[in-house]
Amino acid sequence: MRPVTGQRIVAILAAGGLTLAAAACGDAPEDTPSGSGASAAAAYKACMVTDTGGIDDRSFNASAWAGLQGAKDTASNVDPKYVASTAEADYEPNLRQFVTQKCNFILAVGGLMGDATGKVAKENASQTFGIVDSSIADATNVYPMQFATDEAAFLAGYLAAGYSKSGTVATYGGLKIPPVTVFMDGFADGVAYYNQAKSKNVKVLGWDKKAQNGTFAENFGDQNKGKSITNTFVAQGADVIMPVAGGTGLGTADVAKASGGKVSVVWVDQDGCKSAEQYCDVFLTTVVKNITDAVKQAVVDGAQGKTLAATPGYLGTLENNGVSLAPYNQFDSKVDAALKSEVDTLKADIIAGKVKVESANAPK
Repeated sequence: MRPVTGQRIVAILAAGGLTLAAAACGDAPEDTPSGSGASAAAAYKACMVTDTGGIDDRSFNASAWAGLQGAKDTASNVDPKYVASTAEADYEPNLRQFVTQKCNFILAVGGLMGDATGKVAKENASQTFGIVDSSIADATNVYPMQFATDEAAFLAGYLAAGYSKSGTVATYGGLKIPPVTVFMDGFADGVAYYNQAKSKNVKVLGWDKKAQNGTFAENFGDQNKGKSITNTFVAQGADVIMPVAGGTGLGTADVAKASGGKVSVVWVDQDGCKSAEQYCDVFLTTVVKNITDAVKQAVVDGAQGKTLAATPGYLGTLENNGVSLAPYNQFDSKVDAALKSEVDTLKADIIAGKVKVESANAPK
């Protein structure tokens, strides 16, 4: 599936005049920002259902909510709301309550919500849905927003290998699902590419791409589990660690903070120095998944009456800035200039197709 440019992310589907929709219990502020002249337009209810990590996971739920709030700044008729899921059993009823509330756009955040979203969407064909990190077969009223995070994680793996002093790096996931393991695939391949280019042997703990086996916390919100996994990696020599585990990964940041500079972290989804700034001094970089802008554009387009197509949907890549590496922030002076240049060149080579990034877990 080729990426769709950012200007057409949300749609009112032609067949049946469907409009995008999302879920809500947490309301946005009631003030009406200036922006698009849409204040005279009818309210556009953009409603979001979070995954179990919650609205303040410092990761993908928070990114999606920021997108809804950003849409209101651009199109003042947008009325953003959310409801938090505390368990997977909440997905379906949370989605259904927003259908009942006649939301214009119902956004499901996370690949784990695919089955529930597909079921509710097929039962409500005149309602428009969106979903992050998944696509729903045979559901033309669900707009998918997916991300080739293996591309940006490839850069992070190369960077981590070049920055590591111990010659051992690590990664782990929240759950063994494609939106998580795609990061881990890219990271492992980036390390392998570094080893090949430099005739080195930097080891990766926590993920074997070929076997598709590795270390998982089995949740996205248990910081103690994150600490335990990280301490095990550190005991095995790892000094750069990439958790792909939402709030669980904050346990990794805690361990790094206590290490006195011996351990650093590659964060994911949102720039860690913005989403968890108290840990900025341990974040080497972040593999950014630009959920915020994808969601924002989708909602703005819907609120302004523009058409969006469920097929092919949106695919974020390095080329369209849907995925990226965040700035080095407090590590800017610590990362060797030659390594920075190599990462920049590698990014350009991936965009140009000179370096192939492949993952069975990547969105197609």
